[in-house]
Amino acid sequence: MQLKFCPQQTKMDLCGLKEIFYRIYNSVSQLLHWVLVHLTDLTAGVLAHFLFRRHFHFLLSVLVMFGPVLSLWVSKYSIFGNKNHYLYRLFLHSCWGWTCILCGSFIFLLSYCISNSFIHSVRHLFRLAVTGTLWTLFRRLLSFLVDASGSCFEPLQNPTDVRRNPGELLDSDTGPLLLLREEKGKAACLKAGLQWQGCEVSDDILILSLCCLILAEEIGVFRPCMALGKPVGTPLRILFLLCVLLMSLWIFLIVCLLAHFPLFPSQLVGGALGYLGWKGLYYKGWCVLKPGWCCVGRPKALLSDNTCNTASNGK
Repeated sequence: MQLKFCPQQTKMDLCGLKEIFYRIYNSVSQLLHWVLVHLTDLTAGVLAHFLFRRHFHFLLSVLVMFGPVLSLWVSKYSIFGNKNHYLYRLFLHSCWGWTCILCGSFIFLLSYCISNSFIHSVRHLFRLAVTGTLWTLFRRLLSFLVDASGSCFEPLQNPTDVRRNPGELLDSDTGPLLLLREEKGKAACLKAGLQWQGCEVSDDILILSLCCLILAEEIGVFRPCMALGKPVGTPLRILFLLCVLLMSLWIFLIVCLLAHFPLFPSQLVGGALGYLGWKGLYYKGWCVLKPGWCCVGRPKALLSDNTCNTASNGK
């Protein structure tokens, strides 16, 4: 029996195959969109709940206060016990940058969806700009206080042994003596291979706590904004979930730092300063000033943008 090639039949088979793939693609897209919508609605409902908004800062404070106790159970061979881990290198040292990119994009898109005004959207970004300025001032002030309150020392075995290697002297059985050195600042002291002693504040816990509180404050208005009836697109929902994941990552890094690198009371002071910065900015300071071009108030001011936009459209 001889088989004959039929171009018409082959063309029909290809069309049928394309139709099958098209239906599978539509089904998968609808399923992913359904998961995205329900996941964002559920997460937004949790973040907007009054129990979360009222007690999140308290839970974060308890974590910073009692987190060093976890060092009794963690293993020193854990991968998170290495400060060169890629999570620390990629996210910890650029914590504020990641927060500005994702949270700023979310604020801008959410404000634009509600007010449909580019100017209003830019104005809401001033909250992050003021927070960034506050963080820069914090860093410079803390660096000045650390340099002013501490001293640089060179470890010695005896007063005449000044030129020996500090690393060898630290391994001596009798224990090292300390010779005061006139190094300008902590950074210069550590760069010279010496020891710095003085009061310190954990910059890492400070910025991580501040970013967590700001993210919780900014993305907590997503559910009330959706209740206004404005269309919320897929990009905005994805940005919202990315902000939630980023906040979860900052909390995880706080736990890792407290458990593997406990520094009491510098971490406690850093967490307290982060809380005071958030409280002073959003509830006692700049965000509660009289509304103006650069001061639009707290994130809930997005709801009033919808009212103003509706009134202007009515005219």
